[in-house]
Amino acid sequence: MTGGIAGWGGLLEPAAGSPAHSPPPDPVTACNVHHMPEPEKNSRTTSQRANGAATQRLRVRRELAAAAMELFATKGYEATTVDEIAAAAGVARRTFFRHFRSKEEAIFPDHDDTLVRAQAVLEAAPAHEHPLDTVCRGIKEVMKMYAASPKGSVERYKLTREVPALREREIASVARYERLFTRYLLGHFDEEAHRDGVSGYDEPLLAEVAASAVVTAHNHVLRRWLRSGAAGDVMAQLDHAFAIVRRTFGTGFGAHRPSAEQPAASVARRDEVLVTVARTDAPLGEIMSTIERALSKD
Repeated sequence: MTGGIAGWGGLLEPAAGSPAHSPPPDPVTACNVHHMPEPEKNSRTTSQRANGAATQRLRVRRELAAAAMELFATKGYEATTVDEIAAAAGVARRTFFRHFRSKEEAIFPDHDDTLVRAQAVLEAAPAHEHPLDTVCRGIKEVMKMYAASPKGSVERYKLTREVPALREREIASVARYERLFTRYLLGHFDEEAHRDGVSGYDEPLLAEVAASAVVTAHNHVLRRWLRSGAAGDVMAQLDHAFAIVRRTFGTGFGAHRPSAEQPAASVARRDEVLVTVARTDAPLGEIMSTIERALSKD
């Protein structure tokens, strides 16, 4: 019994090798021997562990998705089982289901994290930015996800064209972005800013239509890019599409528009010369709209 308890470091009995008659340590002194981590260090360690766990989670999800894609391409979607995907990724079946609910979900491993990043863009939007421009920046996170792996994105696109279940999964993912952007735009609707004047009953309609327009423009550019084999500057194509959406659906959302004293851009005509002055942080779409309105005036 002495050897087992002595291993506790002398809290209950003298440590091994100490004189038998040594007095028991003072409780306060004994407690002080075990230094507690400083709160800052403990917090930093917790954060590092959380980041490490998130990185590990994303790595496993991507490895499972890569294994699924390879098997679907070689064996076919219907013939591939979850067990085969897990084995190809070097994990157990239960690990697969900790990350995905079904094999079709494994084809879209990054949408959950991308949705979080898109929401973060909305939450961190500067006060002067037009809400529709903010939404356009938010959905760019989706395009960045596809552009990060052009070859894999093209292969996934081809597969989703062939398998109805994957197409349905893709549609469900698109709907999540539309709901996120609709809520954001509805929260920034400014009835007085709308040129025609709308009632409160129309606000949800306008917010949903504008959000859908942004998502549709994004998906149109994405599909065209994927069909071309991921050729060309997809971000430039996306900006062009967003400029069209902004001109068409940009009215009505003005809760955070810049004040009249600090416009995003101002234009002055000097004979046949057009002079433009803009803030360096002004959205490109707003600057272009200002210039186009000036050019349309004779």
